[in-house]
Amino acid sequence: MDLETGFYTNQAKRESWRTVLTLAYQSLGVVYGDLSTSPLYVYKSTFAEDIHHSETNEEIYGVLSFVFWTLTLVPLLKYVLIVLKADDNGEGGTFALYSLLCRHARVNSLPNCQVADEELYEYKKDNVSLSPQTSFGSRLKSILEKYRVLQRFLLVLALIGTCMVIGDGVLTPAISVFSAVSGLELSMAKDHHKYIEVPAACIILISLFALQHYGTHRVGFLFAPVVLTWLLCISAIGLYNILHWNLHVYKALSPYYMFKFLRKTQRGGLMSLGGILLCITGSEAMFADLGHFSQLSIKIAFTFLVYPSLVLAYMGQAAYLSQHHNNRVGFYVSVPDKLRWPVLVIAILAAVVGSQAIITGTFSIIKQCAALGCFPRVKIVHTSSKIHGQIYIPEINWTLMLLCLAVTIGFRDTKRMGNASGLAVITVMLVTTCLMSLVIVLCWHKSVIFAIGFVLFFGTIEALYFTASLIKFLEGAWVPIALSFIFLVIMCVWHYGTLKKYEFDFQNKVSINWLLGLGPSLGIVRVRGIGIIHTELVAGIPAIFSHFVTNLPAFHQVLVFLCIKSVPVPHVRDEERFLVGHIGVREYRLYRCIVRYGYRDVHKDDMGFEKDLVCSIAEYIRSVSVESNGANEEGGKLDDKMTVVGTCCNGVQVSEEDNAVEDTHVVGTSELQEIRSPRGTKPRKRVRFTVPERPNMGTFAREELQELMEAREAGIVYILGHSYVRAKKGSSMIKKLVINYGYEFLRRNSGVPAPALTVPHASSIEVGMVYNV
Repeated sequence: MDLETGFYTNQAKRESWRTVLTLAYQSLGVVYGDLSTSPLYVYKSTFAEDIHHSETNEEIYGVLSFVFWTLTLVPLLKYVLIVLKADDNGEGGTFALYSLLCRHARVNSLPNCQVADEELYEYKKDNVSLSPQTSFGSRLKSILEKYRVLQRFLLVLALIGTCMVIGDGVLTPAISVFSAVSGLELSMAKDHHKYIEVPAACIILISLFALQHYGTHRVGFLFAPVVLTWLLCISAIGLYNILHWNLHVYKALSPYYMFKFLRKTQRGGLMSLGGILLCITGSEAMFADLGHFSQLSIKIAFTFLVYPSLVLAYMGQAAYLSQHHNNRVGFYVSVPDKLRWPVLVIAILAAVVGSQAIITGTFSIIKQCAALGCFPRVKIVHTSSKIHGQIYIPEINWTLMLLCLAVTIGFRDTKRMGNASGLAVITVMLVTTCLMSLVIVLCWHKSVIFAIGFVLFFGTIEALYFTASLIKFLEGAWVPIALSFIFLVIMCVWHYGTLKKYEFDFQNKVSINWLLGLGPSLGIVRVRGIGIIHTELVAGIPAIFSHFVTNLPAFHQVLVFLCIKSVPVPHVRDEERFLVGHIGVREYRLYRCIVRYGYRDVHKDDMGFEKDLVCSIAEYIRSVSVESNGANEEGGKLDDKMTVVGTCCNGVQVSEEDNAVEDTHVVGTSELQEIRSPRGTKPRKRVRFTVPERPNMGTFAREELQELMEAREAGIVYILGHSYVRAKKGSSMIKKLVINYGYEFLRRNSGVPAPALTVPHASSIEVGMVYNV
């Protein structure tokens, strides 16, 4: 028996290792495409202007030493060994760190947070204590929660990192593709190649962005083989150059050569660090794309394949250049003549794969920003029904393409592109370092000494590179600053306007008793069907509905106040999706339904969403009846009591079919019973609730379910607010400019009317109202 147990245990381990190695292989095409193509332009950007390759080889050896230790300290030590552990329930990136901090300290910028959100599984996963265990951690948490300005600073810091990632989404495709195509200069006359490189790069970029709407699931299986082939290719060429040209190049890995390099080159050497920095471009993807893979798979892929391949590639280029002082500095000059064309093709393919990864990452991070109320609503297209996270945003795609083409045509060389890309990369890393220091104290409950040591060590290295990149402001580094500033202004204006709009709703909400008190004077009537009022409020009745009723004194027999909100976790489990409760007494048939999504969750389409919504209300009615044991059967008041209900109800099941279709549904077990609609009516749609026989429901609950079913058969109508936000009289000039022009312009041009709702025009009523904020 023990032998059998050992056999099955070993088999399970083999299966798990097979899964990890498969994920490691697949991560090559998604995570490491950008990082693996950096040898194309690092040496060329470094020796572009500030330093020159001399007979003593001190410059090339010094650059190699800087590249080696930068690759070792930042991607390997910082990200692989430390940062990857700061995942947010398996997700990574700037917003993952911000989300962690929001849960461990009340610094969340979302206005409609509830205590019930803290009961979500993702909050309590791994049973981690949310309270800091150190005195300094407790004081830091109290300070962050006390001062609103620090909370806003933390949000702006996260948004700066996000904006730089978006800027990198413009610059990385440009420099990767242009550097790959630059190999043509060695195969044609010097006067001709400059007329070929830019058009060829632009054609490739246009094709890349034009194919985005098809998604990557059709060609995604080719990404990993392309990057693997590229890594094996550059490592083999590097090894050949080491053996053939300079076996002693390994000595340059000593940090002593960095000191010699700076002593000889002085200011020029410091300025050239902006080019050396490009060797770690794409390192942030290891953390940002963590949600698609696992920590172990990413660590294995980098440590045992990507890192050795890159080191061999840089050593090989240095070995070749140490024996060739009159040639141009670059990647392709070190490639043997017979292999130049095949390597050029592989390089272009690898550059396209790396560009694709950063474009997809840009789509993903903009979706996260929109989910957390920091970016205007945009149309999100899911390009694959099977693979989670593959999305396409048309407006962002074409904007990125135009900006990418502008950078390529405007700069036309890797030097200025490298200066721009380097600043974007190092800024994101600095933001990660700052947020990580807070995570170490507040989330990991480690000593403040560890956090300070982390910031001082990695922050000093990154600050050095940041300074070297910032010096090149007029030589290309202004581009990511300008792009980030524009996106940051858009995000801040939208977030500010969203908060002010919510504050207006919250301050002007009305009670159900006040509303129903107007009934006799207004002559309010109830009509058949379900009315869904979309609101951002999690309590009270929005002013827009009272405005609707006072002008049109009628509403539906079943009324649902629907709030679709995001919570600072990556995913919300289906069984925790809905919070449902009554408003007022049960005879009113007024319900509040709060639908919670994580910032990486996929929202359902309207038909699936409607069915889940009706099912959740039906399950709530059943569960309340069972829990109360008949206590509230005669119209008891259940206001403010919310119940967690899942999208896939284990209790009540809903079946819907067209009225023309014959009833062929058969209930599978005797433990289920059906509630059907009356035969005398001719509804457009037949609806049935299948409920468990035990435990028994009361008569009042059955009547409530019957009425809900009849209302669903009559149809669903969405009542949507069409608000015009204006700054109130007496506001400052800046507030008027932000609200009346900035926020209103973004609102008018946002592509989606309400989150997660694709409402047919025939089933909606728009209510206009002016918000004086």
